[in-house]
Formats: sequence, structure tokens, C-alpha cells
Amino acid sequence: MTKTIRVHETGGPEVMRIEDIELPSPLRGQVRVRHHAIGVNFIDIYFRSGVYPVPSLPFTPGNEGAGEIVALGAGVKDFKLGDRVAYVSTLGAYAGERLIAADRLVKLPKSISYETAAAMMLKGLTAQYLLRQTFKVKPGNTVLIQAAAGGVGLILCQWAKALGATVIGTVGSPEKAKLAKKAGAKHVILYREEDFAARVKEITKGKLCDVVYDGVGKATFPAALDCLRPYGLFVSFGSASGQIEAFNLGLLSTKGSLYATRPSLHTYSAKREDLEKMAHDLFRVVSSGAVKIPLHRTWPLEDVVDVHRALENRETTGATVLIP
Repeated sequence: MTKTIRVHETGGPEVMRIEDIELPSPLRGQVRVRHHAIGVNFIDIYFRSGVYPVPSLPFTPGNEGAGEIVALGAGVKDFKLGDRVAYVSTLGAYAGERLIAADRLVKLPKSISYETAAAMMLKGLTAQYLLRQTFKVKPGNTVLIQAAAGGVGLILCQWAKALGATVIGTVGSPEKAKLAKKAGAKHVILYREEDFAARVKEITKGKLCDVVYDGVGKATFPAALDCLRPYGLFVSFGSASGQIEAFNLGLLSTKGSLYATRPSLHTYSAKREDLEKMAHDLFRVVSSGAVKIPLHRTWPLEDVVDVHRALENRETTGATVLIP
């Protein structure tokens, strides 16, 4: 039996209950992972509350975890019992143990702890594709990172600076401004108090940014487009304030022949070989110390209701991890 968080009906944090579940043996191509740490992400709230549809009820939230392999299904060749692994995958992470497809796992180097891995797989791999693939950040680039003190934002700031970019970050409070500065943002804008597009123009002396990384969505659009130089790229990778609704593509023309994209980690990591390359790149920058994963706090799995309340109330910065 393994302790598992189950949601029988979507709703507020209180719909999550802890239950003892008997796991079956791994099917072909699957392994059983004993979690040492479980990542918590804002997307977990969307699934729990019903904003995002789930395959069926009841379900177990969570897409991210790290642990060791304790059972192997038939046909699994690349892993062995006891291997340290981490993943971003389908729902089911809020549990002491789970079954998972082996091709979604990556081996975890000894230099990275389980807690760090669980805190960074989704956010870190997201930062990897944004900075290294969607727009290949190079020395001399100027980048704008919305919500720079968030879980993804703090990683983006550090990594973009390490790649030689000038980082401008927007944040919602003076406390978060300090975090973004420490993470590598050369300039920080309090977007609730200032016109961030006007400040970007001022900071860059009118040259504006090569790319905008926007995980906020509705609240920062279309002003984010005014931060881009001609031919610049608007990257919308999240919607913390709500989805960007249909907009007139003519805006991209009138604001400087801009480009816009809405990428997803699922697409970038769909192929096994791409997932491994992305994870290797992430592990490299973290192991080198160029990027430090901002782990806000660890909580016992049993306290998951309180964790979701804190997340919804914007009381967390960086990453939050559950310990089974």
C-alpha cells in the first residue's frame, strides 16, 4: 500500500484526500518509482479545480517527481533497480510510489539531490527550451522576463544572465524585486506601480528587447508587444493571470513585424532523445552552479491542502516540494 492523494471531484484544495492505494505490478515498458520528493506547480491547481480537464475521476495530481526505481516491467532495458531518476510526466505524482513509463524518466546525477530535481524538472526544462530552443539567447541579447520572481522566472533570470544576456524582469512587489535582482535581473520593474513598457523603452534607450518571455498572460498583453524591437519574438508560455484571448494578428505588423509563439514543454520533450538532451543541459548548468534552483520550502505530503492554499494566495516564491 502506498499513501496517495486522490481527487474524487474537482474543486477547492479541500477536495484532495489522502488514501492508501495498492499499486499493481508494472506493465511492459513501465517502472515503479518510490518518490523521495514531489514537485508542486501552479498547473496542479488547474487540474484540481477543473480548469484543465482530467482523463477521469478520481485522479492523483502532480506531474513531477524524483526517486528511485523499485520494480521493473518487461522490456525495460535502460534502467535498473535502485537507479536515481526524475521526471515530468502524466498525472499521478502526489503519492509515495507510482507507476510510470520508463521512456519518460531521466537518470539523476549524484550531484543533484532528489529535492532539487523535484523542484526543477518542469520549471527547469521549460527554461531550457525557452532559452536554448524557442529563442536561442546569445551574449548581447536583451530579454524581458515577466513574473521574474516566480518558479520559472528565477531560473530564466539566472540562465539568461549566464548566457550573456541583459535581463529585465517584471515583478509584483519590492520583496520579489530583490529576488529577481539576486537571480540576475539587471533591471527590475514593479509592473503594478509602473508602466512596464515605458520603463523598458527607457532602460534600453529605445532599442527595446529581442525577446519577451511571458508566463503571465492576459494582464501583460498586449503591452508586452511594445517591449519588442522590430522582428522581436513574443513567447507566451503561461497564463497565470488568465489566457490571452484571440487578438488581431495585425498588431504584430503595426508594432514592428513581430513574431509570436505559444510553445509547450510537451512538444519540445515528446521525443526521448530530445528529453535526454534537454535534461543533460539542465543538469549541467545546475551542477556547475551557474543556475541555483530556488527551493522555497518542503512540506509533508499530508499537508498538500495547505500547500495549494499558499500557492493560490501567491504566498510562495520559487519552488515548493512535497516529501512523502
